[in-house]
Amino acid sequence: MTELVDKLADLTALRDRDALDIALVSTINDLVQPRTVAICRVVGDAGNERWLTTAQMGASQLAPTSDSAWSKLDLLPKLAAHPLREQAVASRQVTQTDGETSVTVFPLTGNPGASGVLEIVTNEALTAQSHILLSGVLRLYLNFQNLLDYGERDALTELLNRKTFDGAFLKATIEQNLAVVNSQDDRRNMTHAIGSYWLAMLDIDHFKRVNDNYGHLIGDEVLLLLARLMRACFRFHDQLYRFGGEEFVVLMRCNGESEAAGALERLRTTTEKHLFPQVGHISISIGFSEVKTGDTPSGAFERADKAVYYAKEHGRNQVCSYAGLIARGELVEQAVNVGDMELF
Repeated sequence: MTELVDKLADLTALRDRDALDIALVSTINDLVQPRTVAICRVVGDAGNERWLTTAQMGASQLAPTSDSAWSKLDLLPKLAAHPLREQAVASRQVTQTDGETSVTVFPLTGNPGASGVLEIVTNEALTAQSHILLSGVLRLYLNFQNLLDYGERDALTELLNRKTFDGAFLKATIEQNLAVVNSQDDRRNMTHAIGSYWLAMLDIDHFKRVNDNYGHLIGDEVLLLLARLMRACFRFHDQLYRFGGEEFVVLMRCNGESEAAGALERLRTTTEKHLFPQVGHISISIGFSEVKTGDTPSGAFERADKAVYYAKEHGRNQVCSYAGLIARGELVEQAVNVGDMELF
């Protein structure tokens, strides 16, 4: 019992979601010693949902493994490929099969994009006592995850908030480097998206007019609806943030500037065509920049901010690439001095 309490205490000390999933899988592996234990999340748009494994451990493994958060959607298993998992998500009830091996699936539900399951494969069916123990551990895990959501998500839009960005930025760039290495080492299993990271900043054009003419309640509704449009326009692994007011940020990985610009243009046109209640039509201005090797959040933000400022100063309702503006001579790239080094 002391060992279990220690593990649960270690689990609730974590502040990283991926690390939390890995810790949960490791804890359950020690508790019931299954053949395999895995946390699988539902990702993708309606009609094309897939299973992303965020943590998995087998009897012969020394440490849990996981799919890359930037895995290509089409290479992940479809929802229907695992009917027991699908049933658990739909019913929000524990499902179980008995046979040569026993599979027990616990539903995991949370904020948008957080539906998933804990799947445990054992040689024999779990005992009633094991069910009670695992259910208690999962309640603790879900309660703690809700606390993380409360601290990491914007209360209005449920997008990620500003204070989570720096850690995610560092983690994403490390993940990119690992993806390149893994894709080179195992070309038979190209589950990693090749490309580079791009940071985009977007502002709602003339948002002050919305608040002045219709009130802050309607202004909040516009922000909420725009967040929903963002979720619909971007992929499951693109990270969406509200930084405050009418300022939003997107961190995504794309194969080149044209792909990044296409994704952002899709959001711009979708927003322009959408009819917002009482307000009617609104537009957004977007600036974006590639995240460079050794980049810092402030450096990437400065470039994207210059691009969005240019968009707003030159007609609004458009997508501007920082590199494109530099290439056309619309902006001049400034040197950044770090000690005695001059970086461009």
